[in-house]
Order: sequence, then structure tokens, then C-alpha cells
Amino acid sequence: MTITPTLVRALLTAQFPQWSGLPLELLEPAGSDHVIYRLGDTLSVRLPRSDWADGEAAKEHTWLPLLAPHLPLTVPEPLALGTPTPDYPWHWSVTRWLPGTPARADDLNSTPDLTTSQLASFLRSLQTTPTADLLRPGPHPELTRAPLAARDGATRAAIRAVDGVFDTATLTEIWENALAAPPWDRQPVWCHGDFHSGNLLTTDGRISAVIDFGGLGLGDPACDLVIAYTLLSATTRPLFRSALGVDDATWTRGTGWALAAGVAAYARVAATEPRVARQSARQLAEIVAEHTGITRRSPQGQPLPDRRKVLFPQPLPSSNPFALRCCRQQRAN
Repeated sequence: MTITPTLVRALLTAQFPQWSGLPLELLEPAGSDHVIYRLGDTLSVRLPRSDWADGEAAKEHTWLPLLAPHLPLTVPEPLALGTPTPDYPWHWSVTRWLPGTPARADDLNSTPDLTTSQLASFLRSLQTTPTADLLRPGPHPELTRAPLAARDGATRAAIRAVDGVFDTATLTEIWENALAAPPWDRQPVWCHGDFHSGNLLTTDGRISAVIDFGGLGLGDPACDLVIAYTLLSATTRPLFRSALGVDDATWTRGTGWALAAGVAAYARVAATEPRVARQSARQLAEIVAEHTGITRRSPQGQPLPDRRKVLFPQPLPSSNPFALRCCRQQRAN
């Protein structure tokens, strides 16, 4: 649905009139799951785009205040939880505005040790935070994260959908290696669940905040290693892995999580969102380059495997019927 300033203003007037007179500014580029408006100088309004993101606002409202004291980087501060109305059917939130710009590899290249240390410190702190039942007694089924194998069907379908764009035999080999890796056999730990460069903010050349905890849950920490392929490179990944102390099986599963996310994103939006297409193509190229051990650099300075292994991406047809189905299945897991 289209989430206009008029709609947002009406929601604020009805539910939080103390903020209804503040200026609204739509943030671009918009995320795939939410629309975000800056509200005045110090607030933001975050609204789901569709059913698959419903429930994320309530999750953040419940858990972020409990997790924040344990984390070394700033996270969103929920201030109010909006409820559905006849005109807008999902929960939404008002949070404290966080300054910064989305993380890009080029912006952090000059401080690789600092960047990898910050990432590892954040994940280590998150993973060692007391589990949900200790922070808030009681069962919390909404925090249970599915294992990597739950994405098998959707990921294989996404790989088939990009045949002719990428070397699907290589992608399938990487995916099957990840599925064959020993599973996480310890207690579930806190996971961000969508830990990629777009959900990091930077200020003055360093990571300043982590945002979008809609995928927050308890499970296999390998899912948060996606960041190794969306932000880092062949040079900085070993620094990050060493700082975090990741074993071989967890790293292999993490590669699978990154592949699943990257190929699904590319298949879903390559034809309509060039920015996301470029990001997911880089992500897949980094994965394949690591797998093949080739670090030849493209004219854009991105590590890429040999052209025989991964083609430079071409958009999928905009009529691709696979896209929405893939997105929904991925979000459900």
C-alpha cells in the first residue's frame, strides 16, 4: 500500500497527538519492508509496508529496551507503539531519530581494524546477552529462529530464477556445502537476524548504530555472518572472523545464510530496484570469490571471481512471477 504523509499525519493525530504537528520528511531510499518518515528533529516513524513485516514493531518495542544496555553500539529507542486502524492494518512505531548514513564498504576502507573490531564486538555482546527467559520470564515463541535448512526450498528456487545471470552450479555447490555443515548444537543465542550493511549507520568513518531488529530472535549465530559479504572484503573478512572467533562449521553455515539472502534479494528486485540489485550482486560475487579462492578485482574495485564463474549481473524480467513468492517465503523463515 502507499503510505503517504497524509496517512502518517492522521495516525499520529489519532494516537499520539503530542507529535502530530511536527514536520514529516520521507526517507529515501526506502527499505524493502518499511517506510520511514523523519518526524521533527529528534523522532522517526517506521511503518510496515505489508503483512510480512507486521509484528516487528511490537518485537522491537518489547526487546530493544532490554537488550540496549548490553550492547556496545547504539540501537533504536522505541518511544511509542502504534496500533492498526481501518486505514492502516499493521502495528507501527515512533522511535528516537538516529543520525548517520547507511554503511558502505568504501566509507570504512581506511579503518579496517576498527570496523571489524566494532562488528565483532557487537555480535559477541549480543550473543552473550542473557537469553529471553532471563530478561523477561515466560515463553517467547516469536523469537524462535528457523534453521538454515528451512530455507532450502526457497533458496533453490531463487538460484533457478537467476540461471543465466549467475553460475547456478557454483551457487548450488556453495549452498549444499552450507547445508552439510554440522548444525549449531549449543544453546540458542540472540541474533539480529538481518545484519547487513544497510542496517548499520556510520558517522565520521566509524559504525555508530545498528538498526532494524525486526528479525531479532534466538538461534544459530551463523545467520549474522551475512555482514561478512555485504560490507567486508577478501582482505577484511579474515580480520572479522578472527576477532569474533568463528569456527569452520559456523562460518560455512554463515556463507549459506549470506547466499540465501543475496540470491533471494536479486531474484526479487533486480528488475525494479537497481541499488538492491547491485548490492546483492556484490554479495554473491564475494561469496563465490571466497569459495573459488579467486580475488581478481573488477573495474569498479569489487572482488569478483573469474568471469567463467559469475557473470556481471543482468536484470531479471520485470514480469518474473517468482519474486513475490520468494520474498514471502524468505520473510516467513
